[in-house]
Amino acid sequence: MMQATGRLQLDITARLSMSLNNTPMAGNQLNVISGNFVIAQPLGVDDGIDYCHSGRVRRIDIQGINRVLEQGSIALLGPVAGSVTGETFNLLSEEVATQVAIKLNADKLIGFCSEQGVLDEAGNAIAELFPSEVNQLIEQLEAKELADEGHSSGTLRFLRGAQSACRAGIPRCHLISYKIDGALIQELFSIDGIGTQIVMASAEQVRQADIDDIGGIFELIRPLEEKGILVRRSREQLEQEIHQFTLIEKDGLVIGCAALYPYQQEKMAEMACVAIHPDYRDGNRGVLLLNHMKQQSKMMGIEHIFVLTTHSLHWFREQGFLEVGVESLPMAKQDLYNLQRRSKILSVSV
Repeated sequence: MMQATGRLQLDITARLSMSLNNTPMAGNQLNVISGNFVIAQPLGVDDGIDYCHSGRVRRIDIQGINRVLEQGSIALLGPVAGSVTGETFNLLSEEVATQVAIKLNADKLIGFCSEQGVLDEAGNAIAELFPSEVNQLIEQLEAKELADEGHSSGTLRFLRGAQSACRAGIPRCHLISYKIDGALIQELFSIDGIGTQIVMASAEQVRQADIDDIGGIFELIRPLEEKGILVRRSREQLEQEIHQFTLIEKDGLVIGCAALYPYQQEKMAEMACVAIHPDYRDGNRGVLLLNHMKQQSKMMGIEHIFVLTTHSLHWFREQGFLEVGVESLPMAKQDLYNLQRRSKILSVSV
């Protein structure tokens, strides 16, 4: 183990030292510093089994690591560490990474595995997990571990670490594949990532729109307007009506929106300009917006929400909307109804 760790450590250091002209590191120099930042202690004897040179983290010299980082260097830590008695013990790399992340108050904890991340039953990577879902997964994997005679997978060990990290306040933990070239770049610098992230709160947020969101909403609804699915709105109209809009935002990108126009006298409201980004239509984001509209309506004393649609009739009927006539609309809306567009009118009780 010591030989393998030492060889790998030297290989990583060598790769981080590359500065060839045809590489991104041309002309730069990274200092990679290793040391006795981690102090180990033996696992000892557990249930009659002597774990010999297997150990656990006893303490971490976080001040020493911070000094290395403040110098602009990289601290390279391995899964082998010395103890106060001068002995050497093998550690779980997931435990070392988790404990260091917690002590550093890191923004992220990133782990690598042979799969693309945490997989669902169909074998697809689960993009996002919450701590409660992680708990359920750990229970399932632990049951599988018992069936496999105690063999613990790297995914299970990372999930245990991510669980601890989330409880300690680490905002996000990522699990990605070491087999995919560029996986780390894709995970960190693309909207959807490539693996699985464990988050305290969803990266998607439903919130009221403000003036800074006009550009994002305009980009979202413009293709639908060009196809005749949505009624055209000018940028000036959006500016005037922006506070009627609710949106779904993911890492700064507007991926869904809807507007609510109340008619207080009739205790009715129109839900309009419903749009979901093409890459995110497989989920339940439309339902999420509708539920938000219903909550807003209840707070305003609204009893019915109506929509005018030319393409989404079946979706609204699935959500409990019933088709009604023009006479059911508020008088002000009846006067504006476009007979040439022939939109279907549906209504639902709040």
